[in-house]
Amino acid sequence: MITFLTGENTFEIAQELERIIAKFDGAPERIDGSELDPRQLPNLLTGTTLFADKRLVIIKDLSQNKSIWTDFADWLPRVPDEIHLVLVDSKPDKRTITYKELKKVANITEHVAWTDRDESKAAKWVSGEAQSMGLKLNTKSVQTLVRRVGTDQWSLFHALEKLALAGDVTDEIIESIIDVNPTENVFNLFDAALRGDANAVSQIIKTLELTEDPYRLFALLSGQAFQLTTLAVAGQSDMVAKDLGVSPYTVSKLVPAAKRLGRGGVRRVIRIFANADDDMKLSRAEPWLLIERALIQVALQ
Repeated sequence: MITFLTGENTFEIAQELERIIAKFDGAPERIDGSELDPRQLPNLLTGTTLFADKRLVIIKDLSQNKSIWTDFADWLPRVPDEIHLVLVDSKPDKRTITYKELKKVANITEHVAWTDRDESKAAKWVSGEAQSMGLKLNTKSVQTLVRRVGTDQWSLFHALEKLALAGDVTDEIIESIIDVNPTENVFNLFDAALRGDANAVSQIIKTLELTEDPYRLFALLSGQAFQLTTLAVAGQSDMVAKDLGVSPYTVSKLVPAAKRLGRGGVRRVIRIFANADDDMKLSRAEPWLLIERALIQVALQ
């Protein structure tokens, strides 16, 4: 039997692996496929051992090992029924012969990482996971948690583990013990600039400097500015969210600013960000200084 777990949702893959291992009576063999020697394949894939009639062989990232992956299709018919071969690979090349042959003989499941558009799916999952942990979360608390943490399942799972130790959960408790995800921090920073609150901009940046990478933060800010521009032109937040593949809730929070600034004001915001981007690429000043200067210009326009 051959199982192929693929995709970038490592949480779902880890959960599926746990289920497979739980059903197996014995110890699984875990192999790093990227470092596997071709000479190990015969013993690994073609027989049982003296100590077990059945084997569970888990190989990760085999497609990264070009010396094996190219001809691995030839090995697939040789895997006996006594061996359950599980391949785990986030981004296999679907154009290769090996992948095409795997489609014919393996049980392939693709686990796609959640994005901002999957907030409703994340909320439903959080609600079910909380219930299984014996944690009581009402609908509002679930939404607060997802918006604070984001849609990454590992982050949500660890957040639920923290909350399970807190007893009764309220929005205040969530805000006090659960860290805000970078995207939410970026929105708060951008929102402060759009509201004209230069002091808040400076204070938030001082906090973010301690933990965030300035170039990554600026990229996220630029994404917010692009969403604002699209809103000013299109005007319909649901349509913008769908076209950009982002959370409708996140886009909806920019609607008041887009209406207030209009196309002219948004055009000035984009010009400020374009100038800041040029300055950062040419290292005209320390990146945090350039970010703060750009946002204060937005606040004072």
